[in-house]
Amino acid sequence: MVIIQRRPGSPGGPFKRETMMKRLLTVSLLGAAIAAGSAQARDYDTVRIGVDIPYVPMEYRTPSGELAGFDIELGNALCEQAELKCNWVEQGWDGIIPGLMSRKFDAIMSSMTINDERRQQVLFSDPYLVPPSAWFAPASTDLAGVDSNDLKDRSIGVQRGTVQDNYVTDEFGDVANIQRYASADDVAVDMETGRLDIAFLDYPTGQAALLEGGEYKTLGEMMTEPKEYFGDGFGMAFRQRDEALAEKFNEALATLKSNGTYDEIHDKYFNEDGTNAPQPDQE
Repeated sequence: MVIIQRRPGSPGGPFKRETMMKRLLTVSLLGAAIAAGSAQARDYDTVRIGVDIPYVPMEYRTPSGELAGFDIELGNALCEQAELKCNWVEQGWDGIIPGLMSRKFDAIMSSMTINDERRQQVLFSDPYLVPPSAWFAPASTDLAGVDSNDLKDRSIGVQRGTVQDNYVTDEFGDVANIQRYASADDVAVDMETGRLDIAFLDYPTGQAALLEGGEYKTLGEMMTEPKEYFGDGFGMAFRQRDEALAEKFNEALATLKSNGTYDEIHDKYFNEDGTNAPQPDQE
């Protein structure tokens, strides 16, 4: 309990008491704010990681229901190296950054491209994979190329909210019909039914969704430029204040790359030429 005594002859009255109460209230609020900030900056021993399923070969479920894929296996190895317990939380792509911001999970590891637009919202780890993007069309297509003249009045399929969506919208939005989908699998369905002329996806996902059966092919060259769209590769995403957590994963990634664990996981999912390696456990 705080006891306030006035010195003899000191000014008092209602004004003095009101001023003192305001000071005490200010100190109390400041203390609460500091405590809240300390709670938000806590050290993590359990980390919830958001992921959008499926996105073969990066993340998917096996026929037995287990989570698998390059992101999943690398993420588990990173958590083990960093001595963190990690839980995977499934989240649709459209809500994955809002889910991070609302603390539904503590990080995202779901093939998210590092670019300047997203840097305004999240803190990225160092890149852990740099995949190209590619155009995919039926093997019987009459398309000769992928410039504005070739794609005029054509239907282009993309996954909604991706860098491929942004690129196609800006480059071809005024000449082509752009169809947006929740997943690459949905793109593949409309390709099979003839509702799309061509699709633009990151190469590993497009290969898994469209090239395995031999009924589709790539057109044009694979793309990693311009950087304003295709960024610096895939990275984990964190809330911007969680710098210490991001650094734990950066240190773990550097260790896995130096001790050969990263290459072992990478070679399980990708061939030397960047194409996907066969996965016997895919659905």
